[in-house]
Amino acid sequence: MNRKLNVLFVCTGNSCRSQMAEGWARHLRGEAINPFSAGIEPRRIDPLAVKVMREAGVDISRQETHAVNEFLREDIDFVVTVCSEAAEMCPAFPGKVKVLHQPFDDPPWVTRATEREEEKLAVYRRVRDEIREFVQGLPESLRRHQ
Repeated sequence: MNRKLNVLFVCTGNSCRSQMAEGWARHLRGEAINPFSAGIEPRRIDPLAVKVMREAGVDISRQETHAVNEFLREDIDFVVTVCSEAAEMCPAFPGKVKVLHQPFDDPPWVTRATEREEEKLAVYRRVRDEIREFVQGLPESLRRHQ
């Protein structure tokens, strides 16, 4: 049996998309993946991300935010950047760490001019579901890059 892969999901703030990816990976692929998440400039976890993940049966409310630099000396197999800014600003990891870019829309940015929470939640749910679809293909899709 193969050992679990250590996968780090990175976005700008580690407040929404990377947190969702970590939650989905733990929930859907916990037998094959040790998931972590981090941000270039970490902020607090987005309450709407917590809400839409909870709707889908995944509790990310206890996950913590981290800076990507905290993982530079860890045994990471794959870094998955989930936004363009993270892809551009992600530091180089030592060793044979594979870095993949899988961008998703940023719900707080997309909904910045939206006042109604239900309209915001629709965007968060769409991105949540897109991330779930991506995570469901793990770790097989990652191993193709080894």
